[in-house]
Order: sequence, then structure tokens, then C-alpha cells
Amino acid sequence: MELNDSKVIAADRATVWAALLSPEVLKQCVPGCQEMSGSPEEGFEATVVQKVGPVKATFKGKVTLSDMVEPESLTLSGEGKGGAAGFAKGAANVRLEEGGNGTTVLTYQVEAKVGGKLAQLGSRIIDGFARKMADQFFTRFQEFVEGPTDTPEGAGEAAAESGAKKSWFKRVITG
Repeated sequence: MELNDSKVIAADRATVWAALLSPEVLKQCVPGCQEMSGSPEEGFEATVVQKVGPVKATFKGKVTLSDMVEPESLTLSGEGKGGAAGFAKGAANVRLEEGGNGTTVLTYQVEAKVGGKLAQLGSRIIDGFARKMADQFFTRFQEFVEGPTDTPEGAGEAAAESGAKKSWFKRVITG
């Protein structure tokens, strides 16, 4: 399964690059991620719980970053084993380009493969799931990096929470 798409992120390229290298940001963005640790140099280890069709599994795996050209491009590659459910492998080639008005255009190409019980579900279910996972990851990533939008006064807890995320994110990449 292959998927290509892009997102325009309201942040400069250096900020987006730093977010791609942060285990804290990646943990927030990977759907079902329970744990994420490691570094860009050594790779990240993750525990992800997902339900694919009727199969629910906990995947333990590793994510590596390669082909890094700061702040232009990198490849995120991952492989997870879900016990009896099987395994999942995937890679995302990510490119960052300057957009207008301080934005960054993030373009990605994702390729995913599965084996074991998961592969028996059929390509339509697997392809749909892989597309959903990639879209959720990059949408969450965009929302996390951009932080809150201007909201009317008294907009509620969600705005306060996302404001806390943005200030937390700024601390992660600046300090």
C-alpha cells in the first residue's frame, strides 16, 4: 500500500524539523501509542495498541530515522510485532519545503506492509487502515505543531489544554 499527501503547517521549517525528531511529539501523534522512548540517533522504541478489523493487538517495535537532510527531508521507518496478530512494517519519506508567510509544506509518501493474521484480513481492510493511520498521524502532527488557533475568550478547556500543549512543545524544542 502506498499513500502520498501533503500538509501546510503554520510553522517555520526549523520548528517542524525539530518536532519530527522529538519522541514526545511523535508519541502524541502516533494513534494508539502507549510508550515512546529513544533518540533520533539511536532510533525510537514504541508500544502501540491498535484494532485492525476484528484483530486487536499490542505492537512493540522500533522506529528509525534515516536519510536525514536537515531541515529538508528524512525517512521514518518502523516495524512492529503484534504477537499472534502478526507484524506491521512501514516507512514514510518526508519532505519539508518553505511555504509562504512562515509556513512549511510537509509532503509525505508512505508505504506499509503487514503479515500474519493481519494479512488474512484482506487488502481493502489493510489499505483503509493504513491510510487512516497515516492521515491521523500527519493531521495530529500538524495540529500539535501549530498549537491552538485564536479562539474567543472563554472557549473552554480544549483551548486551555491546547495552549498548554503549545507552550510545552515550545519548551521541548527550545530548551
